[in-house]
Amino acid sequence: MSPQAAPSLVVVDPNGRRARVPLTPLPFRMGRAPDSQLVLRDSRVSRNHAQIVRVDGRYVLEDLGSLHGVWVNGERIGKTWTLEGSSRIEFGVPDGYEIHFMPSGEDLLRLVAGPPGAQAGQSGGANLEKLRAVLEVARSLQSSFSVDDVLNTVLDAALAVTGAERGFLLLLDRDGELNVRRARSKAGGDLPPDDLRIPRRLIQHALESRRDLFSMSFDPSALEAHGPGNTIGDLELRSVVCLPLVHVKLGNSAATQALSVARANAGVLYMDSRAGTVDLAGGNRELLQTLAIDASTVLENARLIEEERARQRIEEELDLARRIQQSLLPRRLPAEGWFVASGSSEASHQVGGDYFDAVAIGPDTWSMVVADVSGKGVSSALLASFLQGAFLSASSTTDISEVLGRINDFLSERSEHGKYATIFYSRLHASGRLTFANAGHCAPLLVRAGGPIESLDATSMPVGLMATTNFDLAHRDLQPGDRIVLYTDGVTDAANEAGEFFGRAGLRKAIKEVAGTDCMSLHRAIQKAMLEFTAGAEQSDDVTLVVVEYRGTV
Repeated sequence: MSPQAAPSLVVVDPNGRRARVPLTPLPFRMGRAPDSQLVLRDSRVSRNHAQIVRVDGRYVLEDLGSLHGVWVNGERIGKTWTLEGSSRIEFGVPDGYEIHFMPSGEDLLRLVAGPPGAQAGQSGGANLEKLRAVLEVARSLQSSFSVDDVLNTVLDAALAVTGAERGFLLLLDRDGELNVRRARSKAGGDLPPDDLRIPRRLIQHALESRRDLFSMSFDPSALEAHGPGNTIGDLELRSVVCLPLVHVKLGNSAATQALSVARANAGVLYMDSRAGTVDLAGGNRELLQTLAIDASTVLENARLIEEERARQRIEEELDLARRIQQSLLPRRLPAEGWFVASGSSEASHQVGGDYFDAVAIGPDTWSMVVADVSGKGVSSALLASFLQGAFLSASSTTDISEVLGRINDFLSERSEHGKYATIFYSRLHASGRLTFANAGHCAPLLVRAGGPIESLDATSMPVGLMATTNFDLAHRDLQPGDRIVLYTDGVTDAANEAGEFFGRAGLRKAIKEVAGTDCMSLHRAIQKAMLEFTAGAEQSDDVTLVVVEYRGTV
């Protein structure tokens, strides 16, 4: 037997990690002993627990007098046990090692050869033996950790069923071109992809021109139209078989059958032979179609797994971005002195387009900003981070209109089409003088100490919406005890399961119910009112809420 045709073991450790180990050399000993071919690092396993030997062409598992015994497919063996394809071996301890015996292509050939002395007319027994090759594929689907290993098993089984000499599994790439994914010989070894000398355009034409979902015809005589060196005589081919691989709908055979031929194509299972003709009689064609469907299932599973892994990678990256974005928000807001504040921001997705900050500009002035970038997701989060950097770098500048103008020019020239931001940008002096520009933002509510509530309405268009925009300023004089409630539209647009909105009415009601409290208590009261109103319903927008209080100077 060639090294390439040797069987192997799929070893699953107690933590669920898988590894593939060639079954060589023989005898192949397993146990805790460091000189074992497979060292099992489990104190419950005997030092020399079991071994695999080859007897009369078959692989035999032997118990070497172990304490807890050797189990195959859930049954404790005696002294020996003849292994079949994908036999599951365990070592008599719970949650221990699990080993799967994986046969080679040569073993599959032996399986389909039929019992010794079988007569040619006994086709029923031969078909049953060939069916065992198909079952090997089914078992490998359950035990193998490698897509390529399973596809190799599919090719080996197809070659065993037909008697073909070579098999190639070709897949369509994103450009619609066929590329060789796996190539195998009848002996069970790998072949180089360029061993396929048939023009792939010819195979692809046969794939695309078929009428049936699970069968296709290939005309070798068409080879001569593809130039010198591609005739049947040149390639020395006596027979060729092609089977389509399709995009299956897992768990829904009716949906798979309903696929159009044009949309179903995933690739081709191609086999040829130089020495003899391919056997497609006695049910072999149906077995081949079963193998093609198995291969299609493997490929669909692999695609779904890759999509899930990609999704998990994106989720992990977005989670990291969310943590970074949260870390960029102010860690502490002033809780003492003439200016105090309380704020929070929660993204509806993993990253959001809301931003708020409060920065001291000397002992007598505080700068406050709340921004809401249009749209959702990563692009909005990146733009929000840009705004944060812009405002931090301009924190020492007192000209609010100039800062907003520069940001507007930048966004108008460089941001993607339709991307803009609403911003409330203000400065509060220790004297109580509030200067602000409201660039299309939700009107903050100025809650006077005496009870009245005023709106700080928009003074201009949002930034980035129009190339030439003037950002006018407005002013208010605050008295000690006055508070400003700044928020994004995620607050007023918060909805319950009935589709009703919290709205400005709900916000005003929550403020009035706790009139006279400090900014921290007011912030908590609004959050509680929103939570009770939405009753845990999932929200579609980022929610940012900041409450500022002016306490005056002594």
